[in-house]
Amino acid sequence: MLFAVLAGFIVSILYIPFGRFLKGKLAGLAALLPISLFAYFVSFIPAVSDGQRVTFHQPWVPSLGINFDFHLDGLSLLFSLLITGIGSLVFLYAAPYLRGHRYLDRFYAYLSLFMAAMLGVVLADNVLLLFIFWELTSISSFFLIGFNNDNAASRKSSLIALGVTGGGGFLLMAGLVLMGHLSGSYSIQAMVETNEYLKNHVLYGLILLLVFAGAFTKSAQFPFHFWLPGAMKAPTPISAYLHSATMVKAGVYLLARLYPVLGGTDYWTYPLIIIGGITMLYSAFHSIFRTDLKGILAYSTISALGILVFLIGIGTPQSLLAASVFILVHALYKASLFLITGVIDHETGTRDITQLAGLRKVLFPLAIAGLLAALSSAGLPFTFGFIGKDLVYEATLHTDGVMPIILTALAVVTNIFLLYAGLLAGLKPFTGQLPDRYQRIHLPSLLMWAPPLLLALLGIAFGAFPAIADASLLNPAASAMINKPIDTPLKIWHGFNLVLLLSGLTLALGAFLYLMRKPSASGLDWIERFNNLSPKHVISQLTHYVRHFAIRYTRTLHNGLLRVYLLRIVVFATLLLAFRLFAGGNIYLLPGYLTPLSVYEIAVVCILIAAIYLTVTSSSRLTVVVATSVIGYGMCLLFVFYSAPDLAMTQFTIDTLTVVLFVLVLFRLPPFLNFANRGARIRDWVVAATFGAIITLIGIQVLNQSFDDAVSKFYGDNAYILAKGKNVVNVILVDFRGMDTLFEIVVLSIAAIGVFSLLKLKLKASEKE
Repeated sequence: MLFAVLAGFIVSILYIPFGRFLKGKLAGLAALLPISLFAYFVSFIPAVSDGQRVTFHQPWVPSLGINFDFHLDGLSLLFSLLITGIGSLVFLYAAPYLRGHRYLDRFYAYLSLFMAAMLGVVLADNVLLLFIFWELTSISSFFLIGFNNDNAASRKSSLIALGVTGGGGFLLMAGLVLMGHLSGSYSIQAMVETNEYLKNHVLYGLILLLVFAGAFTKSAQFPFHFWLPGAMKAPTPISAYLHSATMVKAGVYLLARLYPVLGGTDYWTYPLIIIGGITMLYSAFHSIFRTDLKGILAYSTISALGILVFLIGIGTPQSLLAASVFILVHALYKASLFLITGVIDHETGTRDITQLAGLRKVLFPLAIAGLLAALSSAGLPFTFGFIGKDLVYEATLHTDGVMPIILTALAVVTNIFLLYAGLLAGLKPFTGQLPDRYQRIHLPSLLMWAPPLLLALLGIAFGAFPAIADASLLNPAASAMINKPIDTPLKIWHGFNLVLLLSGLTLALGAFLYLMRKPSASGLDWIERFNNLSPKHVISQLTHYVRHFAIRYTRTLHNGLLRVYLLRIVVFATLLLAFRLFAGGNIYLLPGYLTPLSVYEIAVVCILIAAIYLTVTSSSRLTVVVATSVIGYGMCLLFVFYSAPDLAMTQFTIDTLTVVLFVLVLFRLPPFLNFANRGARIRDWVVAATFGAIITLIGIQVLNQSFDDAVSKFYGDNAYILAKGKNVVNVILVDFRGMDTLFEIVVLSIAAIGVFSLLKLKLKASEKE
C-alpha cells in the first residue's frame, strides 16, 4: 500500500528527465499509473465488503509520532476508487485535449503528484501524516490551477486558492496536533477509542473550530467558497478532476473520517447543518444566473459540497448513507459534465450558454452523455441521482422536532435549482437550431468523448441496478463513517410515499423553471449588482486593509537601515533580559568572590577600552576594522591568562579570518555617511550603556551561583576518547555541536555569495536612478 501511495510521487519525479518522450502520440501512456492503481484498489472490494479493514504500518519519525500508517475501509476505498478511476479517464482525456502543449509533461507530473497526495489523505491513519498529504494537495493544486501561468487571471486564481486552503490547513494542523496530544495518540483509529474523553474535554470546542476551518476552506463552504469559481481558469481536465471528484471533497472526507471521533454532539451537528445549508442554497441559487458553463458547474459543485456537509451534520445512519451515495452520484455526473464542457470549449471556442445550441448534430455521442448526466443530476427515476435524492429526503424527514420541515424544504429548493443548472449544462448546448458558425465542427478524438459518456452511463447503470454498489461499496463507506455496521439495500422503488411526492415535486418545478427561464446576460448583471455584499468582496477589502497595514508596518520597522535593525534588536534583548533578571528574585550587585588583577590584565583591559572608543568614534572603516581586531586579540590574551589556550587559539583564528574578510569586502565601499544627529547619538549611548549594565548584572548573578562542572567535565573527559581531538573547543564545535556549526557555515556561505554578487553587480545608469 505504501508503494501505491508513493507511486505518484515517484512518477512525477521521473517526468523531469523522461517527460519529453510523452508529449506526442505516447501521451496516453501516462494513464497507465492511475489505471494500475484503480485495478489495485478494486481488488480490495471483496474484503472490505465483508467488513475487513486493511492496515499498513511503517515507522518513519517515531520520536515525533509520525509513521506511515495507512487504513483501508469502506470510506477510504470509495474515495480511492474515485481518485484513481476518474483520474484514469482524466489522464486519457488530457492527451488529445492538450496535444501539442509545450508543458504537457509538466501537466502530467503535477497531476500525478496531486493524485498521490489525495490517496495519502484518504488512506492515512496518522493525523500528522494526513496533514502532510493535505498540504501537498494544496501545493499541487496551486500548480494545476495556475497551469496557464502566462495568464494573469490564472496566476491570481491559483494564489487565492492556495491562500484560502493554506490558511485553513494551518488551523487544521493545530486542531489535529491538539487532538493527538489530548488522546495520547496520533492514530485516528486510536482516537476513536478515546472519543468520549475528547468530547467532554474543555478544549473540544476549540478543536472543532480548528477542524471545521480546515474542512470548510478545502471544500469551499460559505463564506470561503469564492476560491472555487475562480479556479475554473484551469484547463478543463483539471477542473473535472480537482473540482468534481477529488480535491474539493477532501474536506468532506475529513469530516466523515472524524465523525466517530468528534461527531454526535450539538457542537458538531448544528454548525455543519447551518454552514452546509447556507452553502447549498446560496450556491444553487447563484448557479441559475451564470452563463458560462464552467461557472454553472462551479456553483452547482459548491452546492453539492454543501449538501454533503449538511448530511454529515445530521449524523444519522440514513444521512451518512445518503452522503456516501451522493459522493458517488455527484462525482459521476459532475465529472462527465465538466469533460463535456471541455470538448464544447475546445471545438467551439466558447462556453457561453447563450451562444450554444444544436450541437447534438455535430457532437452526438456527447449529446447522449450530456443528456444522461443531466438526468442523473435531476434525479430522474432509474438514474443514480434519483436514488441519491430520495436518500437525502429520507434523511431530512427523519430528524427530530421541527427540523424535518425546515431541512426538507431547504433540500427541495436546493435540488430544484440544481436540476435547472444540470439541464442548463448538460442539455441546453445540444438542443435547438445549430448556428451556422458551428456547422463545420467535427467529433474530436475518441479519448475526449468516451470518458464523459462512460461516466454518464455508469450513473444510469448504478441507478438501474443499485445492488452493484450498495453492499460492496456504499454501505461499507457509511459504516466506516458511523463506526458500526450499516446494511441498507438501495432500492429503485419504495412505494408511494412522501419521499416520492417530494421527488416528483422537485422534477416538476425544476423542469418548469428550465422551460420558463432562459439564461441571459441581464440575469448575470442583476446578481452581480450584489457583489459588494459577497464574501469575496468583504474578504478582498479586509485583505486590502491588511496589506496597507503591512506596508506601513514594513516601512516603519523594516526600512532597510542596518543600524535601525541593530538598535531594535538590542532594545528588545535589553527589555527581555531585564524582565527576566528583575523577575527572578534577589539581585546581587557584587560578585560572590573577587580575585586581584595582575598588571598584565589591567594593561589588556585598558587596551580594550581604548580600542572600543576608537571603534565607535572613528570615521574610517579600515580603522574600525583594525580596532575591532584589537578587541578580539585582547580577548584572546584574557583567555590565555585564565588557562584557556584552546579557546584562545580558536578565537585568534576566527578573528584573523574575519579581519581579512572585512578588509577585502569593505575597502571598496565609500566613506561613512553620518546621518545621526546629537539626539540620536545620545539615544544610542543610552541603549548601549543600558545593555552593558544588564549584561554586567547577569554576569554578577552567574558568579554568585554554585558552579556545576558536569558538562565541561564530560567534554574534557570525552573529547579525545569519542572524537580523537585534543583541542576541546574545536571538538565541541565540530563534533558535539557539529549540526550548529554546519548551519552557521551555511549561513556564512550564503552571506558570502550575496556579498560577492553585490560587489560584481554592474547597474546601468537608468537602473541606478
